[in-house]
Amino acid sequence: MKGDKILQLLDFSKEMVNKTKIHFAIGLPDRYDALYRFYDNTFKDWQEFQNKKNFERDYIFSLIYYKKDEWLFAGIYKRLGLKRLSKKYKYETELLDIGKDFIGRLIIKFEKKFRYCYVNMETYVEEFTISEILKQEHTIYLFPGYEYVRVNYDFLKKIINSDDQIWKTALKSVKGVYLITVKTNGKFYVGSATGKENIWGRWKNYVENGHGGNIELKKIINKKGIEYASNFQFSILEIKNLNTDDDEVIKRENFWKEVLLLREFRYNKN
Repeated sequence: MKGDKILQLLDFSKEMVNKTKIHFAIGLPDRYDALYRFYDNTFKDWQEFQNKKNFERDYIFSLIYYKKDEWLFAGIYKRLGLKRLSKKYKYETELLDIGKDFIGRLIIKFEKKFRYCYVNMETYVEEFTISEILKQEHTIYLFPGYEYVRVNYDFLKKIINSDDQIWKTALKSVKGVYLITVKTNGKFYVGSATGKENIWGRWKNYVENGHGGNIELKKIINKKGIEYASNFQFSILEIKNLNTDDDEVIKRENFWKEVLLLREFRYNKN
């Protein structure tokens, strides 16, 4: 059985297989949402909230969408309890030591041909193969494509400070219009990135001081400290190639400001 190698690697007994649910964790609407949670150290809490009773077995074998037909091993959890909330179920779980050394390192190859995300382990484990075992726990996920970029300040800081070449190449290669969302109040700031290193260079400014020189964000950081920047989320609204005139990028920035009514209700003052 192909899955035997994985079970042996993780020291996961065959007796436990029939007591285990596999969770193929894919975020909605963003397929990388579960991966964001893993790198933000919030995956366990996120997984415990379910719309249905999806974990009605003793154990949960957690796999997170990594890229096409590849899944990042996120640990084995023991189900301890269940609470019924108004519209959801809240599981209480405990991360086991089984396979703990391979969390964030083991990448499993599996072609998922079905939509549902919660399956009995014995049904599919035979189809699992080892794609890769990373030397160290993966702490920065692969660049997901411009339309899927959604990173909080702390993770952006990790990307910038590690000088991750995949992210750097992607963000340096385009001009564009970006959005900062302040998660504590839902307010927005729209900015544009041109000039040296484009989006990479502009976002690097935010990492350095928390506000990037924006007047309103600077007031907040000066009042509450740079730690408050952890509430900022960065995404990309629109990209332009390097041959695009800077004035055209500014026009697109102003367009988004008008669409989102940012001058009236948010942090844009110009």
